[in-house]
Amino acid sequence: MDALNVSLSFFLATITLCQAARRASKALLPAGAYDSFAREAVGAAQLGACCLELRLLVELGPWAGGFGPDLLLTLLFLLFLAHGATFDGASANPAVSLQEFLLAEASVPSTLLKLAAQGLGMQAACALTRLYWAWELSDLHVLQNLMAAHCSSALRTTVPRGALVEGACAFSFHLTLLRLHSSLPVYRVPAVALLVTVMAYTAGPLTSAFFNPALAASVTFHCSGHTLLEYAQVYWLGPLTGMVLAVLLYHGHLPRLFQRNLLYSQKNKYRTPRGKLAPGPGDTQMSAEGRRVREPGQRRVGQQPLGPSGHALCERPVRARSLAGSQDR
Repeated sequence: MDALNVSLSFFLATITLCQAARRASKALLPAGAYDSFAREAVGAAQLGACCLELRLLVELGPWAGGFGPDLLLTLLFLLFLAHGATFDGASANPAVSLQEFLLAEASVPSTLLKLAAQGLGMQAACALTRLYWAWELSDLHVLQNLMAAHCSSALRTTVPRGALVEGACAFSFHLTLLRLHSSLPVYRVPAVALLVTVMAYTAGPLTSAFFNPALAASVTFHCSGHTLLEYAQVYWLGPLTGMVLAVLLYHGHLPRLFQRNLLYSQKNKYRTPRGKLAPGPGDTQMSAEGRRVREPGQRRVGQQPLGPSGHALCERPVRARSLAGSQDR
């Protein structure tokens, strides 16, 4: 339990120091510099330091400290809750920054600054965390220093399968981010933390479920077992491919590259009735006039026949009788 208490103290101190640096940079720097560089650098440093310490617990904790997977998954969930609450809008993930660029939500200079800040933040986290391990505050840190020269690779499967796993994790992660983009943080942060925990449980034994190119490059690219090209295929190409597929599935196109929707057709919001159109006022008037016009000799049902002059045949006897009656009088 002493090693666990030391790690918990490290998590708390890291989040507190990064939050102080975040507030100081927000107060001193312009808004553009803070949003594009400082915020991302501090968020990447916080994420990298916490993930390194947590990876130490995952690798050495079960047999050196007696930590079970339930404890480690709970720590992961709580850490991502803390990250979501303190990041102040930062992603600390190059794939998310490139997603914002493809969605035309960020410019080219802003995206490049974010990528540089994320890389610098991860490298700073690795240097500071190794310096902290050198103090050997717990037995796990002593073991870590002894094994530092022979770190184990996070990729414990074949390269194609690892790329597929990382791509699937990134696809699920980015699709969730797109779906919850307009949701309140009180709902979005726990949902993302739960998703990360589930993916770490399912894909962790294969690739450690990074789906973050900067984090994977800082944590496992220097370990032996695979070449740099193989690591790049799994931890860079896989997540970026999953991100692009998630954007295509959600939006149907890449707004930065083209506007035409490739997957979904644009429906007209005004529906055209499928039944027979009702006659208008003009149609009713024309049909009435058409019924009035008849050919000579035609008659309707119940109408008296017409003579050659167009008068009813029965009108003449009646008129003749009326004239005869007037003469007798």
